[in-house]
Amino acid sequence: MKSFLASVAGLALVTGIATTASAQDDAPRQVLFTNVNIFDGVSETLIENGSVLVEGNLIQTVSTETIEVPNAEVIDGGGRTLTPGFIETHAHLMLMGPSLPAMEANVTWEDFGIHGARMAEMYLMQGFTTVRDAGGGNGGLRRAIDAGQIDGPRYYPSGAFLSTRGGHADFANFSAPPGTETNFSRLNMAQEVSGVDDVYRFGRNNFRMGATQLKFMQSGGVVSAFDPWQLIAGSPEEIEAAVQVANEYGSYVMAHSYRKEAILNALDAGVMSIEHGFSFDCEIAQIMNEKGAYITTNLTAFDPGLLSIPAVANVPASLAKAKTASATFENYIPNMKECPVNRGFQTDCVGSVEACNIQVAYEKHLNNEFFGPHQSMVTLTSIGGEIVALSGDFTNPYTEGKLGVIEEGAYADILLVDGNPLEDFSVTGTGDKWFDAEPRPESPETIRLIMKDGEIYKNTLN
Repeated sequence: MKSFLASVAGLALVTGIATTASAQDDAPRQVLFTNVNIFDGVSETLIENGSVLVEGNLIQTVSTETIEVPNAEVIDGGGRTLTPGFIETHAHLMLMGPSLPAMEANVTWEDFGIHGARMAEMYLMQGFTTVRDAGGGNGGLRRAIDAGQIDGPRYYPSGAFLSTRGGHADFANFSAPPGTETNFSRLNMAQEVSGVDDVYRFGRNNFRMGATQLKFMQSGGVVSAFDPWQLIAGSPEEIEAAVQVANEYGSYVMAHSYRKEAILNALDAGVMSIEHGFSFDCEIAQIMNEKGAYITTNLTAFDPGLLSIPAVANVPASLAKAKTASATFENYIPNMKECPVNRGFQTDCVGSVEACNIQVAYEKHLNNEFFGPHQSMVTLTSIGGEIVALSGDFTNPYTEGKLGVIEEGAYADILLVDGNPLEDFSVTGTGDKWFDAEPRPESPETIRLIMKDGEIYKNTLN
């Protein structure tokens, strides 16, 4: 009997040891950042000499006191600045260029897919841990990223552009009859809508294909074939139908809007994100703030060399459109400074990965030139987090924590950069040239560590 009890006691001891070891193996990974100055995504000053504990894919603790975690992996920041990962709120990862006609006529799904994968990796290495795609991308790229098949940021796609005939996303060949199937429509990258029923059909299909929000092309553009930038495309009923579909999914609509009338129509219909919004003024600001709406603007549109860009200068119709647009939009910057609203970071690059790498860095530079380092950092982080969160509780694929902030319970999307970006914004990886710039490195040297969802993708601290 004594021998039996001893055996049982021994078995219990072994089982207890095994259970403890198993529990340790199953415990989430802990990473402790020490000796860092923290930009939390909002504040005008850094939290000095702080520590941040990451547990699994979330931030567990932010403190200026010593954090005791015996089993954590410790990363000494060496007095560098820890910031939230950057958030791009208007990109086109699938649009490879070199032109819209070329993509319509000569590009296959393999070409688009490979380009999208390369763009995703480029954005991540530039410090962007979240990207909102403003048209052309569906849910497949996100599935590949989230499954670990390719490296990339969190991905919020819009599915197909919703555009009227002759609108800014009418990519059909010149002589194509209305409603003709196109390369873009077959791949659900752009759909022509004519009436409320089309908006219902293609809007719901976008969500079926993995969209997190809808994109409605309400104005024309400059470097495009059929649409004057002054165009006000889409009836109030069609825009309201897009908002209705988005509301069914607990999400929202982003609208490509240039003219003031277009912006006001969009806001009146319930659109929550104005894209470009070049005719922005203080009247629009008041309405946006009342409705809690956001704006994202590609500041390259205000670059002095815009008219010399080959895609503009070499096409008479585009050059004429660009000249009138530049004259009309010249008050955007002073109006935004006088009557600020929540503004997200937008690059809006269509083209090669190498060209977009340059444009991303230049867009960072222009944000600082026009609005200063603190507002630029807020634009790159917490405002972007608020924008992507508009996709709601069940369409949003990332709901465990907040994005764009360093706080307890937020996602562990973290950068370590040399220096203080609130004093020297260049440490974020800026570039002061655009079309005449030299190719940029894969990742800025000043961004020393990139963590997304608790996983480290770059670390040059050692």
